[in-house]
Amino acid sequence: MSNCLSGNEAVAYAIKQINPDVMGAFPITPSTEIPEHFAQYVADGEVDTEYVTVESEHSSMSVCVAAEAAGARSVCATSSCGLALMYELLYIAASCRLPITLACVNRALSGPININNDHSDSMGARDSGWIQIYAENNQEAYDNFIMAVPVGETPSVRLPVMTCMDGFITSHAVENIELLETDAVRKFVGEYNPENYLLKKENPLAVGPYDISPYYMEHKVMEAEAMKAAKARILEVAAEFAKISGRHYGLFEEYRMEDAQLALVLIGSSAGTAKAAVDKLRENGVKAGLIKVRVFRPFPGEELARALANTKAVAVMDKSEGFSANGGPLFAETRSALYDLKDRPYLIDIVYGLGGRDLKTEDVEEVFGRLAYITVTGETGPVYTHLGQRQRRR
Repeated sequence: MSNCLSGNEAVAYAIKQINPDVMGAFPITPSTEIPEHFAQYVADGEVDTEYVTVESEHSSMSVCVAAEAAGARSVCATSSCGLALMYELLYIAASCRLPITLACVNRALSGPININNDHSDSMGARDSGWIQIYAENNQEAYDNFIMAVPVGETPSVRLPVMTCMDGFITSHAVENIELLETDAVRKFVGEYNPENYLLKKENPLAVGPYDISPYYMEHKVMEAEAMKAAKARILEVAAEFAKISGRHYGLFEEYRMEDAQLALVLIGSSAGTAKAAVDKLRENGVKAGLIKVRVFRPFPGEELARALANTKAVAVMDKSEGFSANGGPLFAETRSALYDLKDRPYLIDIVYGLGGRDLKTEDVEEVFGRLAYITVTGETGPVYTHLGQRQRRR
């Protein structure tokens, strides 16, 4: 069925269809509408969820951790500094192998205070052990949240999943999307049946105990192996989802990459702008293409390397500043992934869009122009640069 919904409304509706056992809720812009809309479903008796209002985002994730450990399917939503306040609990959720599903509506981290979109919040949590899946538009935000549940709850994975969408650009813009029937969603996600949990009287256990040196590393290796297993499971779930929706998802999307010599790698809503630029360049005979990374954790390194193997020059576009003095996080991952290619393309990093700075099609065309120059001259110039900022006066 077709409906006009904002990204926040779409995710709230997906949560309603899933009907989780517990939601830990605390508001923060621009994710506030998700718990607001879901609270209405709770008040109207349309779900069976225990909706827990708390005093902070740290507490909302604490609720989810406790509930999931007790055997209850748990969900949450947050943004920016809310995710940062959850930082301690993000690691606990992952290390305790608790498959919580979190909607992260991406917003710049303070400071200075800014409520607009970039990816600094989720990228700051990229090594916390959470699976991370990003959406370009409202449809993907809805679909990703539904698919996240069976991915995280798979016994070979058992990891929390963060589904991310761009604040205001996706969360508040209204688009026409296709919703699944609720019965189909319920059947798709199934019942949550954890093997072990706190309330299982037949098998008493502790969750989150002190992990001494002889055991800690073994548990971290198990967690790392689970993240490796998540890659195959994400693709399996996507294939199952395609059967009920007709919509197909991979670890990333290749757009006009069949013969591309110049390519972009980027994440999120900017892909729509970049696709329009690619189409225009193609009309002018430029062999341009792009790859929109959908799954950032686990990172699809080998697959990305194969997709870029025949290009001549690639610009990675980071909507987050890594402060490494070498570029942003997507660039670091992509550059590492291409290292083993026998013939590597030229590679540059463009940090853009910080704090909601606009990206226009002309900006994307400018990046492709730089890539074309690099292929002709062999001179990359500065590998790590910023796009769209005002020039400082000297």
